[in-house]
Formats: sequence, structure tokens, C-alpha cells
Amino acid sequence: MSRPRPARPEDGLAWITGASSGIGRQLALELVERGWTVVATARREAELAALAAEAKGRVIAAPADVTDAQAVSAAVHRAQTETGRPIALAVLNAGTYIHDSAQRFDLDAFSRQVRVNIDGTAIALASVMPAMIARGTGQIAIVSSVAGYRGLPRAIAYSATKAALIAMAESLKFDLDQTGVMINVINPGFVKTPLTDRNDFPMPFLMPVEAAAKRIADGLARGRFEIAFPRRFAAILKLMRILPYALYFPVVGRTTQRR
Repeated sequence: MSRPRPARPEDGLAWITGASSGIGRQLALELVERGWTVVATARREAELAALAAEAKGRVIAAPADVTDAQAVSAAVHRAQTETGRPIALAVLNAGTYIHDSAQRFDLDAFSRQVRVNIDGTAIALASVMPAMIARGTGQIAIVSSVAGYRGLPRAIAYSATKAALIAMAESLKFDLDQTGVMINVINPGFVKTPLTDRNDFPMPFLMPVEAAAKRIADGLARGRFEIAFPRRFAAILKLMRILPYALYFPVVGRTTQRR
């Protein structure tokens, strides 16, 4: 079995979930610029159609709700059948974030984030990973967040689900390294998207979505396991991971107070 390597446009298609807006949409355009034909999946068909029109035929709209296993599998199958090409690169980006706190804990909102962020990623994995393993080649990137490094204020479900995705990617790597399939985890910090536009707190090192897409595309091509950015912000939060609780809670509590 060959050693896993980054996927290339000549290997097949790139598939991005959560592609109708934000990082997913911009990454689709960035990969098109780098020679890829991109299969774009999200629920919003009109936004996918607009993306496909902007990409001048290099984006294939494949609408589906990532929490619907049958719909996702059908969308992937249709794109591969119509083009006669396999999914060579899968960027599992679909996710959602709903502010929460102990005082305003909402079970429905918590469950929604689990369904989209964790279950949606697992459903997407099941749609492409077996075929990649059978071919002995391919690349899968799971989009998590630096919020998964430790529990953060007002992100009970979000930090929990993103931590789960990091652990998922780590666990998968042990197995996939033996199959020829590459696995990456993408941990962005704050990126200016419709999702972060909802935030009512300071967002240090806020990055334009265009710069984030370039960082991701560069990282995918290099093939390192983790793609984390902005570098200084990621480094700060990685340092926070090793702080004892006696320091972690006061430091983070002070720096994230509402202003």
C-alpha cells in the first residue's frame, strides 16, 4: 500500500460540504482557481446555483442536507456518475454554531449542533471513505476549530462538537495511514463569515474569508495533518491546552468578558 499523499486535480473531483456560504463557498472558488472541479453540497439550492454560475461550470451543485444520509449518498453518487470521476478530495466543512450558556441552555439547539457538526461529518465520511480505501488513495479533511482545543465561554455545544471532530480525525489517522488515504483536520480561528457576523464579542485575529481559503488550500496541498490558523491565535490556544485549570479558568474568563 502506497503512503498517503495529497490529492491532485487529475485524481478526480473535490467535494465540499457546507459550500453555500462562508469558508466552504470561498474554498470552492479557491480550489477551482487551482485546477479542481468541485462538487458543492449544502441545503440552499439557490446559493449553490449562484456559486456554480460564478465558477463558470467548474462547480457542480449537489444539494443535500448533511444530516440526511440517503440524500448525501445520492448526491455524491450522482456527481461521480455524471462526471465519470471519483471524489479524490473531500472537505467536510458543514457546521453550525449557536450561542449558548448554562443560564440559557437549550437542548434543541445543543442537539442541532451535534446533528450537523458530528453526525453530518460522519454521514459524509460514510459516503466517500469506503471507496477511497478500496482505491488505496484519496484525501479527507475534517473542518473543526480552535474552539475544540478547550471548552470556551458561550460555546458549550460548539466546543464539545469541535473537540469531538479533532478526536475523530486523530483516531481515523491511525487506520487511514495504512490504506493510502490521507486525513487532515482544519482548525480555523475567527474568520469573517455570516456565522461569525452573529457574534457580539471581540474576535481577535479576525481573518478575511479569502485568506482563510488560501491557507486551507495551501495546507491541503502540503499534506500536514493539522491546518491551523491564524498561527499566532492557534499557538495561544494550544498553550491554553496545557495550562492547569487554576490558571485556565481565570485567564480565559477575564479575556472573554463581554465589553
